[in-house]
Amino acid sequence: MTTTLQHRIQQHQFISDLRVRLLRLHKTLLEMERVAYEQEQGQVSKRELLRLVLTDAQFDWLHRLSRLIVRFDDLLHADEPVTSEAIDSLVAEVAALLTPAVDGDEFAQKYESALQLDPDVVLAHADVTLLLASRK
Repeated sequence: MTTTLQHRIQQHQFISDLRVRLLRLHKTLLEMERVAYEQEQGQVSKRELLRLVLTDAQFDWLHRLSRLIVRFDDLLHADEPVTSEAIDSLVAEVAALLTPAVDGDEFAQKYESALQLDPDVVLAHADVTLLLASRK
């Protein structure tokens, strides 16, 4: 039988693990977009890339994933204990967001394309989905 403290530690570890995997996925998607941008516009510095990520329409679709990762950060650093309901809600959002679809919204379409184009995206996606499946 798991104690309340053990349960909270397990929840915190799960959230932390999922955040790390989402960050890896985000970095992989960002790198894919950077390469595509540079193929058309030429090489960019890290500073320029940051500006592009924040302001260029080509990178807009990644903002949803960025905001979701920030929510994980907020949850991990909250003063109050994390509830199972809050985790379940966030996990459902991750699962919904990472459902590729050629006829879905902009993120779903671009994510579908990324999965078709880049094996690193497939691997990062698999890491996230395997962890999500372990929670069930």
